Amino acid sequence: MFGARCLLRALRSCSSAPCPRHKPSAKLSVRDALGAQNASGERVKVQGWIRSVRSQKEVLFLHVNDGSSLESLQVVADSSFDSRELAFGSSVEVQGQLVKSLSKRQNVELKAEKIEVVGNCDAKDSGFVHIHTPVITSNDCEGAGELFQVKPSSKIKVPEENFFNVPVFLTVSGQLHLEVMSGAFTQVFTFGPTFRAENSQSRRHLAEFYMVEAEISFLESLQDLMQVMEGLFKTTTMTVLSNCPEDVELCHKFIAPGQKDRLEHMLKNNFLIISYTEAVEILKQASQNFTFTPEWGADLHTEHEKYLVKHCGDIPVFVINYPLALKPFYMRDNEDSPQHTVAAVDLLVPGVGELFGGSLREERYHFLEQRLARSGLTEAYQWYLDLRRFGSVPHGGFGMGFERYLQCILGIDNIKDVIPFPRFTHSCLL
Repeated sequence: MFGARCLLRALRSCSSAPCPRHKPSAKLSVRDALGAQNASGERVKVQGWIRSVRSQKEVLFLHVNDGSSLESLQVVADSSFDSRELAFGSSVEVQGQLVKSLSKRQNVELKAEKIEVVGNCDAKDSGFVHIHTPVITSNDCEGAGELFQVKPSSKIKVPEENFFNVPVFLTVSGQLHLEVMSGAFTQVFTFGPTFRAENSQSRRHLAEFYMVEAEISFLESLQDLMQVMEGLFKTTTMTVLSNCPEDVELCHKFIAPGQKDRLEHMLKNNFLIISYTEAVEILKQASQNFTFTPEWGADLHTEHEKYLVKHCGDIPVFVINYPLALKPFYMRDNEDSPQHTVAAVDLLVPGVGELFGGSLREERYHFLEQRLARSGLTEAYQWYLDLRRFGSVPHGGFGMGFERYLQCILGIDNIKDVIPFPRFTHSCLL
């Protein structure tokens, strides 16, 4: 699970590089500092993450927490310390004097003599709140009908009506629940199992797999969304390469020779962007014969996705603005008749094809109301429609399959080889 830990760390905060450190006279955790009985100017060092910043004309206040306490330690510094790097989520090392606080809110505070930023944190890429979305749900987020229905065992006696009073299923995505929570926490994510009842035994499909999903409020463009997606891929991958070099090298040496160079090629280049329409034209002009003939309005298949990545020089490529008819009801209408596309984006990567899928969500009440009505889903998704009535904001999000991510960075051809207990059609061992 080395990749999973790095993935969660990348979403919770930003990547950090070690900085030169000075040996303090005493190192304290936030908990120990707050519980100090004798705060008489002892010089200490505290390390942690900034939870809030308040800058006044002559004084700077930081609240720092290292996870050892529910309370944060207040750091008081001269305004000369203020900088853009001292932001929410940044990791810092503070050296100074532990003194009795003049405020009634805390007993002690740290009077800073030196503040060292260990890891910067861009506000657009950090501060995500981890949400545990339910595994059992009554929603079909993808709208594809590829669901596992959940029912009580026949040994359990329940009334004739359904156990939950409505049909329920194993989740295919936590997105709709994340949209609810993003209205409270702005930036949220989840990382957990998802299930698809696809009758497929391909090298990139599983019936049960893990997915990281994120939802961001006040997001108004696909460009901003793609920046987060690219940042997540690169930050996580660099963290894995830095922290787990032996594990990665083992796969690269014995399973995928040359994968290290291909991975470095992905990391050092900016990801490319093409529209769905441009992608179809590239495929039509290809000399390669495809099993599925490319045409506008048809979905892109794995063979198409892999060709597009090759065509783009084995650099990951974003494909944006898909036909409305191909995508679920919640994706934002681009209002670009006669083509009629939605603000959707897929990230295609070498060796795998689609890794990320995302979109801007339809935040406009009447547009969403019409889409739901045409699909006959108004009653089932009235709660979702109501979100647009009370303080709706532009927002968007994405999902990334974790096993496919491991395939991509390790160079493993079959997705069943990156998960201990693969579940797929006609196979559920143990």
